[in-house]
Amino acid sequence: MKNQIEQLKKAKNAIILAHYYAPADVQEIADYVGDSFYLAKIAKQSDADIIVFCGVQFMGESAKILNPDKKVLMPDLTADCPMAHMVADSVIEEMRAKYDDLAVVCYINSTAELKCKSDVCVTSSNAVKIVKVLPNKNIFFIPDHNLGSFVAEQVPEKNIILNDGCCPIHAKITATQVYAEREKYPEAEVLTHPECDASVIELSDYIGSTADIIAYAKKSEASEFIICTEDGVDFKLITDNPDKRFYYPNPHPRCAAMKLNTLAAVLSVLEKEDKEATADEDVRRRALIPLDRMLELAK
Repeated sequence: MKNQIEQLKKAKNAIILAHYYAPADVQEIADYVGDSFYLAKIAKQSDADIIVFCGVQFMGESAKILNPDKKVLMPDLTADCPMAHMVADSVIEEMRAKYDDLAVVCYINSTAELKCKSDVCVTSSNAVKIVKVLPNKNIFFIPDHNLGSFVAEQVPEKNIILNDGCCPIHAKITATQVYAEREKYPEAEVLTHPECDASVIELSDYIGSTADIIAYAKKSEASEFIICTEDGVDFKLITDNPDKRFYYPNPHPRCAAMKLNTLAAVLSVLEKEDKEATADEDVRRRALIPLDRMLELAK
């Protein structure tokens, strides 16, 4: 399958983008592997005719918004992120009516429709940086409560209003699970994604995006780590650090939607070109504004 995929890529001028949470064998054959921010930039910079995006719906949708003239394919169109839908239009309208000088800051893990109703998008890599430089005092952070709470801690000068949404995978990681791993591996550093609950963040030695966690583990002098994020990151961590050990809360945090991006699904979508990410042109134009603003402010 890997050979067939490679041949099809060359024949069709296609590239494969894979999120760190995709299966290991898919990350292995991808042209670029990264978090949502990195892959959004790569999608915009690429001169490929076809982008195969091994992630979840909002990622393929964002790539299409940034690249309307390119064909963006998803190995499985049913791969969805529940958090991407976790705020109602009426709540956004209520907040805009209630607060003067409000910026709606939308985590990139969201639908195109939510992006349309936002002033700027952010990722876990750049959320703190972007919120700091916004001229607005009042920030409605959607859809993730935990990431919004983390940003609020880092930017106390802003009034950050939180939404009641979460990543179900990160939200299931508990302080009790982390304590249990710490008892087994007392020398291990705890590295945590800011989508986790505050009780987990408080126990952590480092908090950062998936890409930040990978970079930190590589630089750290520690030899053992407890990783509080989706376990697909294990492939990159082990590849970069073969002499270090990585442990995860039990049960392992695992996103079933991300694991739908199998080698067989990648091969099939390259052969058939039948699972295309789409975006209504009006929605695309409006959603492009906060995405472009994110790319500009994050420079």
